[in-house]
Amino acid sequence: MTSDSKALTHLRSFIAQHRRLLVLTGAGCSAASGIPTYRNDSGEWQRNQPIQHADFINLAASRRRYWARSLAGWPLIDLAQPNAAHWTLAAMEARDQISMLVTQNVDRLHQQAGHQNVVDLHGRLDQVICLACHQVIERDHMQQQLLLLNNITRPIALALAPDGDADVEEQLTRELKVPDCERCGGILKPNVVFFGGAVPKTTVENIFSQLDQADGLLVVGSSLTVFSGFRFCRHAHQKGLPIAAINQGKTRADDLFSVKLEADCVATLAALESTNH
Repeated sequence: MTSDSKALTHLRSFIAQHRRLLVLTGAGCSAASGIPTYRNDSGEWQRNQPIQHADFINLAASRRRYWARSLAGWPLIDLAQPNAAHWTLAAMEARDQISMLVTQNVDRLHQQAGHQNVVDLHGRLDQVICLACHQVIERDHMQQQLLLLNNITRPIALALAPDGDADVEEQLTRELKVPDCERCGGILKPNVVFFGGAVPKTTVENIFSQLDQADGLLVVGSSLTVFSGFRFCRHAHQKGLPIAAINQGKTRADDLFSVKLEADCVATLAALESTNH
């Protein structure tokens, strides 16, 4: 038996022994769908840090910059398709092996794969919300507004970045006209939690409650560098719940895991699912 097959056996045993798992997924889960990640296997930033919540709220220039880059980057998210990790996790849910899936991703690929009980911890990029009247519109509608208002047929992405971001010509970030809310004239924001923003307290409390009823926690494709995800590992550990992880590179919770597979999560889950057929 190779070390890879031994590791897979350990994971299979973990899943078999803990019948109601809460699963936490991160960017590594969507990388194979063509969506770039923020960090490398060492947990280090691969690009400049993304937009901060306070800057978007307070600075019109930051909002122009965000929407200019999103104008070019959104089509990648919009066209992305689920990969073997998403399909396998959805199949596990259908077999009652997963009680809840919490994702740090904003791409909705778990839902596209048919996963039912999903919590979008950091929100969803396919929606835009007005900060004044809280009306929610489709991101596709915002895209059409941006294109029409700026007389652009197709934005050019110089390089793609995580979460629907992209490098664009600086002139576009300076001159972009950004539409206001059609209902009240308020500021429009993607319906996601930016860095420096806060996950709603009710969401966190609901996850803690579900975690308390689970038999174990499975982390898939996350370095857990951001506290919003790491806190669930810490909570599970404090409650005595076993934790397994599939992730290439180090994580913030390495010392808390019962089982860790230092491996590509998509290939690992695909191999795991193939043994169930």
